[in-house]
Amino acid sequence: MPADAVTPATAGPLARFGLGTAAVGRPGYITLGRELDLPGERSVAALRDRTHALLDAAYAAGVRYFDTARSYGRAEEFLAGWLDARPEAAAAVTVGSKWGYTYTADWRVSGVAAHEVKEHSVAVFERQAAETRALLGRRLDVYLVHSVTPDSPALTDPALHARLADLAAEGVRVGLSTSGPAQAGTIRAARKVSVAGRPLFTAVQATWNLLEPSAGPALAEAHEAGWLVVVKEALANGRLAGRNATGADTAALRAVAARTGAGADAVALAAAAARPWADVVLSGAATEEQLASNLTAARLSLGPADLAALDALAGEPGAYWRHRARLAWS
Repeated sequence: MPADAVTPATAGPLARFGLGTAAVGRPGYITLGRELDLPGERSVAALRDRTHALLDAAYAAGVRYFDTARSYGRAEEFLAGWLDARPEAAAAVTVGSKWGYTYTADWRVSGVAAHEVKEHSVAVFERQAAETRALLGRRLDVYLVHSVTPDSPALTDPALHARLADLAAEGVRVGLSTSGPAQAGTIRAARKVSVAGRPLFTAVQATWNLLEPSAGPALAEAHEAGWLVVVKEALANGRLAGRNATGADTAALRAVAARTGAGADAVALAAAAARPWADVVLSGAATEEQLASNLTAARLSLGPADLAALDALAGEPGAYWRHRARLAWS
């Protein structure tokens, strides 16, 4: 499906939601409570089966955006296999992936110096784009530079920009994902990048959640400029899921959940989807039960008083990102 087909105005409410594969494409990640979510045996076969079951459930529910990355272990491979086996679904969904991190954990959780290594060079782009194409072929709709920060050469390297422009000329929507407390500045810098007088980037996947909403104004500007805006980490790596949202800092979330009868996870996702600039909000579910709970957000209508109460959860961005950096891979 062309990336431009991701338009909430032309589809049902579930089209506002996507499924990310970071939590199930590899045995280790930083989501809280993974030991409760994944099988004891995290073999390739077991996680392939889990990924395919989640993709089946999401597609059946109406989800049409699927997100993966080169660094998500074998997630691209798992998604490609699912698409191969379901040609009708393959023709109906939008597929986004990312390059710029190389997975280095060798299917291990512990005893790993680094689970992924970031490099935004032309050489890495050419290698990883070829790897992505070998798996996804022409089904790649959106390709993002993974985890861009203000110091990334993805914002300044003209040779890389030329290669990305070549990919965009093939019909792939080229963009970036962002990370860290300076997301807003990164997005605004990316909007200034052009090749032959044309804007290079037209998509962004950014962290936005009730604890860390600082990228919101820059995302609104990108949306206004015609960019595809995808929200990641809306549950703050599990911190806003019901089983973990137990502290004083999430009391307002629990109160809105109690009032609406929804799960805290659904409220947090619905709050993200309520932003007019958010085209797609990703679920990072690792189980079918989590996915079903997440997707109830599509039926949840939050009023101005709810949103105002939830806005009070926002903290200082630097503190949020320092906390995230301390999360253990498990």
